[in-house]
Amino acid sequence: MTRRRWGQRSGLVAGVLLWAGAASGQVVPALPPGQPPRAVTVPPAEPIGDSIYPHLGQKGLDVLHYDVTLYIDQPGTRGLRGVAVLTLTGTRPLNVVSVDLLGPTVQDVRWNGQPAVWQQDVAAAKLRVTLPAPLPAGQRAQLTVTYAGPAGTLVDPELGLDLGWVPVQDAAGRPVSSYTLSEPDGTRTFLPVNDHPSDPATFTVHVTVPPGVVVAASGVGGAAREVAGGREFTFEQRQPIPTYALAVQVGPLERVDGPAVPATGPEGGPVQRRDYFPPDTSDAVRAPYAQVGEMLRVLSGWFGPFPFPVYGAAVITPRVPALETATLLTMPVSSSSERVIVHEGAHQWFGDTVVLGDWADVWLNEGFATYAELLWLESRGDDPGRIAATWYDRLRAQPTRPLVATTEPQLFDASAYLRGALALHALRAAVGDAAFRTFLRGYVQDHSRRPVRTADLLASAQRTLGPVARTVLGVWVESPTLPPLPAWHRLP
Repeated sequence: MTRRRWGQRSGLVAGVLLWAGAASGQVVPALPPGQPPRAVTVPPAEPIGDSIYPHLGQKGLDVLHYDVTLYIDQPGTRGLRGVAVLTLTGTRPLNVVSVDLLGPTVQDVRWNGQPAVWQQDVAAAKLRVTLPAPLPAGQRAQLTVTYAGPAGTLVDPELGLDLGWVPVQDAAGRPVSSYTLSEPDGTRTFLPVNDHPSDPATFTVHVTVPPGVVVAASGVGGAAREVAGGREFTFEQRQPIPTYALAVQVGPLERVDGPAVPATGPEGGPVQRRDYFPPDTSDAVRAPYAQVGEMLRVLSGWFGPFPFPVYGAAVITPRVPALETATLLTMPVSSSSERVIVHEGAHQWFGDTVVLGDWADVWLNEGFATYAELLWLESRGDDPGRIAATWYDRLRAQPTRPLVATTEPQLFDASAYLRGALALHALRAAVGDAAFRTFLRGYVQDHSRRPVRTADLLASAQRTLGPVARTVLGVWVESPTLPPLPAWHRLP
């Protein structure tokens, strides 16, 4: 994400809409009209225990795959209907499965195809399921959830932003489109999830929309087939990603397929290109996206192969932060610049592939993505020493802190972005370009699809580069004051 935000978020649960849906071809009955959810109490499960968001997720739960079917009858509203099939296991025996869900009303829950005992705890924004028998560690099972109603409202009060499933209206208040903006925990507003980055998963997303509406989402695919009342679009996200990195956008979109970028993707293969633009998007807004192929060549030279076989952006009109949704950036018109596109593109490695173990370490995402801006500008002829000095001057003008966050307001502050980037710059200055490149590529390869903490980065640097790397990084990570900016001189 390129725009800093902070503050407590408030959740408001909207009204109820009951419906009948289907999962995997099996009709799932809805509750009779007017019947409230069953009065069953399911004991809470232990959450993951995140330092910043301690209520999120379930410790020991490992969701492997989400097969999601959404029915969007009117883009630009919060109304939706859905069936989610979660293929999951446990890293320890489980008696209860607890997933995050804020907003839509659950109608039916099945465990391995059989009716389940469940409770939707609206106050806690949790769906809890009592298992008919303990699930042994490592054994797979399926949880099927049928739900409907307005997506949850999750508001960032500092910036006044809606998070999660966000409707868009035109100037006259008519509904136009919807998009997702879910970092850190907004996916739970439209989908039952283990909503924490330490549990990445693969996704299959089916979205049915009225005629003339286009769907964009993370993953490969995107072809439409005619169904009763509209069209169904299907996307396959085959590499595990954090839940907040799932992109879904519905509306009057133009899809533009660009030339593949050769030899930059997984196993040296090409990366297919596709972007989505709102109607009447100007050439000036479109122009920076023509540079994405060169951006991938520059960044993959430092970080290693691009981690996905397809890549692009879905451009939106609201003035909101850009977000690194996997394979398909969520990019406002107002942020469609080369520098922002590079920043979000770097998150495809750092955040979407090397995933966070705890939100306190978000600088591992933002520091690397910010430093990617420098690497891009350097490739275009800019002076990296000048850029670093500019960042340093900005940091000196405000309070600083050690890089591991201790409060929510610190997550997206200047230290996470600029001090994090300068820590990497100091390491590069100390060890030289060749060793720094080896470290970056090894760090990505060793921690791909695995949750990381700051200690993992420090250990990786020491293994690859020796004790000097731990010392250099340690000062920038741990000092309560701003360390001196190292003199910039390029080392081979």
